[in-house]
Amino acid sequence: MAPLRYLADPPEDVRAVALDGLSVLYHVPSGTTHIVASPAPEILAALREGPADVAELLARLAAHFDVEGDDAAAAIGARLGELEAAGLVRRA
Repeated sequence: MAPLRYLADPPEDVRAVALDGLSVLYHVPSGTTHIVASPAPEILAALREGPADVAELLARLAAHFDVEGDDAAAAIGARLGELEAAGLVRRA
């Protein structure tokens, strides 16, 4: 079975404002506002490069950030689940 791939809405569909270590995201299609912490905004930005599974997303993030630890893939997978439940990402 192929790994799950995810994608994010285009930047014009999600308005973001940084606020004291958090980000406030307004999702235009749903009219919903979300308050998220890192690495959610970074994951959304990496997914705008195109659909990705957890391994590919981890590689994209590692190109720009220090991503360490054996549990990094599990942590990214958990954040993707949360972002999917919030309607900010979807399965490709």
